[in-house]
Amino acid sequence: MYICICNAITDHEVRGAVALGARSLSDLKATLGVATQCGRCADCAHGLVREACANLAECAAGDD
Repeated sequence: MYICICNAITDHEVRGAVALGARSLSDLKATLGVATQCGRCADCAHGLVREACANLAECAAGDD
């Protein structure tokens, strides 16, 4: 699904950026260009970052 229409950025790309270390909307702006045009995607992208980070934490917790 497209998260940022202006820059054609998908949820898969956002999740990939989180897997590579992005932890905030600012990180996504710097790495992918999310929310650098009209900004309408900012809330959705921020929520996706939080979700993806939470999923990483769950995965890391299960590695014991």
